[in-house]
Amino acid sequence: MSLLKTIDTNPSSPPHESVPLPERLISGNPAFKTWAQDVARGEMIRTGVWEATPGETRSIKGETFEFCHILSGIVELTPEGGKPAVYKAGDSFVMKPGFVGVWKTIETVRKVYVIVT
Repeated sequence: MSLLKTIDTNPSSPPHESVPLPERLISGNPAFKTWAQDVARGEMIRTGVWEATPGETRSIKGETFEFCHILSGIVELTPEGGKPAVYKAGDSFVMKPGFVGVWKTIETVRKVYVIVT
């Protein structure tokens, strides 16, 4: 087992496809694709590539920490009670445990994610 993992930002394998839970959908008809690429410490740390089409959903992190690096597209995140932040290709951000807000995909987005639960 190698302790070095390269993340393929344009995976050729088929993704896991999904849609938001009905109670989290705010507007639009977003669809998600996930290319899980690595797990560590059991399944506590997960890394991969995720893509979403335009729409708005409620983001609730619970106890999850998530690092995101935007590869393409544009999103706007609005923390509950906070001001919107716009992220585009080349931007990185973290959603810490307890984050609650609105994730608005303005232009189909693709990101690298690292999730710690």
